[in-house]
Amino acid sequence: MKHRFALFLPLLLLCLSCQRVGQTSAREQAQALEPDTPRVVTLLFAGDLMQHQGQINAARRADGTWDYTDCFQFVRDEISRYDIAIANLEVTLPGPPYSGYPQFRCPDAFLQGALDAGFDVMLTANNHCCDSYQKGLECTIAVLDSLKVPHLGTYRNAAEREANYPLLVEQNGIRIALLNYTYDTNGIPVKSPNVVNIIDREQIAHDVARAKEMHPDVIIANMHWGIEYVQQPNKQMRDLADFLLAQGVDHIIGGHPHVVQPIEVREDQTGNKHLVVWSLGNYISNMTKENTEIGLMVGLQLTKDSTSTRLTDAGYTITFCSRPAVSGRRVHTVLPASYPTTDMRPAERERFTRMMRNTRTLFSKYNIGISERAIR
Repeated sequence: MKHRFALFLPLLLLCLSCQRVGQTSAREQAQALEPDTPRVVTLLFAGDLMQHQGQINAARRADGTWDYTDCFQFVRDEISRYDIAIANLEVTLPGPPYSGYPQFRCPDAFLQGALDAGFDVMLTANNHCCDSYQKGLECTIAVLDSLKVPHLGTYRNAAEREANYPLLVEQNGIRIALLNYTYDTNGIPVKSPNVVNIIDREQIAHDVARAKEMHPDVIIANMHWGIEYVQQPNKQMRDLADFLLAQGVDHIIGGHPHVVQPIEVREDQTGNKHLVVWSLGNYISNMTKENTEIGLMVGLQLTKDSTSTRLTDAGYTITFCSRPAVSGRRVHTVLPASYPTTDMRPAERERFTRMMRNTRTLFSKYNIGISERAIR
């Protein structure tokens, strides 16, 4: 069961309970009683939440509704044990008719399935956020707001962005400022007065400065960037990451390429550690291109004492998206690396084993300062 966290807005101060929020944690209670005790918060980041036509068809029930309950059944406990879980919502929620690639129009039930699995915050600045134009962008925001889901990246207008961005959340006495940007909207113009956070260094510098005025303990930038299907960050990404860190961003979480890329924990001259995830890959999709069935859940632990807030732990879990056409399951299902291959059909077992091997080979060569974690 998820813990309670506070959501702060630059012009408003609002404390709300996220979906699946329960009682105050024992850790929070202890920290409240002992103010000098170091405070700890854990965050989880997952890759792209996508809905291709095959997924929509598979999740449709006989009565005309959609059911995504089983999609996250094997990772639900892992997601829910983190204080704050964040994912990239790479679909629009405009209502019917629904469609997959190239312009994603998804049933609201998909979002509800992700929330029920334990996700708390949704990123919306990605190259598909304008797939169903102004109506879709605004309806997606309306659905998120109706479910009281904190979100960032797209806005109905400039005033809404001014009032809600950067997104500041607080858990266990630790304040976290979240940023989110995309490289493009697939050539679909952003219609006024809507606003999409496009990668622009001048704007990002302004936003980071504004985040600092909110007195966060950490600033985390979520970047939709890179080249599809390429498993290494390019020079443009590396230069932008250096820029973000120089501006004062503490950690960088990337996505978009639909494949995973290496992870680095960098240590600066003062001894502070900065997590850089180049690409989380796909979390759930119907893609079949080599390595697109692999995604990541990256967890980090932040610890705050009287002098600073530090990255004190980080790890990742590799996931595999099981497709009904190969698995025989009813719906597309996220499987952790620890899932027993003996429960798989031969064709799926071969794909699972091969792509896990590819990923571990890549990470063993290029990861820096971070290790794989098995789901508990």
